[in-house]
Amino acid sequence: MAQYFEVHPDNPQPRLLKQAAALLAGGGILAVPTDSSYAFVCQLDDKSAVDRIRRLRQVDEKHHLTLICRDLSELATYAHVDNRQYRLLKLATPGPYTFILDATKEVPRRLSHPQRKTIGLRVPTRATTLQLLEAHGAPLLATTLIPPGETEPLNDPEEIRERFEKLIDGIIDAGACPLEPTTVLDLTPMGSGGEPVVLREGRGTLQALGL
Repeated sequence: MAQYFEVHPDNPQPRLLKQAAALLAGGGILAVPTDSSYAFVCQLDDKSAVDRIRRLRQVDEKHHLTLICRDLSELATYAHVDNRQYRLLKLATPGPYTFILDATKEVPRRLSHPQRKTIGLRVPTRATTLQLLEAHGAPLLATTLIPPGETEPLNDPEEIRERFEKLIDGIIDAGACPLEPTTVLDLTPMGSGGEPVVLREGRGTLQALGL
C-alpha cells in the first residue's frame, strides 16, 4: 500500500520529503508532481525498480525514460555536452524542457536508447521535485504517469491513489500540475554542427530559446 505524502506546493515539508526519499533508496517507486504532469520516479541504478516502471507504463526498452537532475552541472555528468549545447541548456534550465543528448558512461546501458545510446534529461522548476532530488541526493529516473492504453497523464493525486496505491510505494500530493507536456528537443545533431530538432512542442516555448 502506497504511503501518501500531502505537502505544500511551494514550501514542501522537508520531513515528509525525507521519508519519501527513503522509499526511493529502498527500491521504491513514487508518483510525484513535475513542471508538466505527475510522473513515476525511481532511483537511477535500481534495475528492479526500472523494470517495474516499464511494466506499469507497459513500455519497452526503446521508450526513453528521463533523468530529472537538480542543475546543469549534474546534467553534464550524464550527457556529453559541447559549448553550443551548453549555451542552449543554460537558457532553458530550469524549465519545462526535456533534452535528448548522448549518454555518458555514468548512465547504465540498459537505460539509454538501445540503438542510439542517448538519454532524455530535464531540470525542473517545481519546488517539490527539486527538494525531493535534494533529499535523495542524486538524479531520479522518470516517466510521465500515463496509464496503459490511455493517452493523457493523470493529474489528480487522489485518482492516482485510487488506481495505483497497490502498485507503487508512495505518492507525493502537491496539488495539480499544469497538465501540459514538456517541450522535447533532440540536441544530438548539434554535436556535429547541426541544429536542435523539436520532437514535441509543449509547455516550454521555443521563442525563449531563440528557435
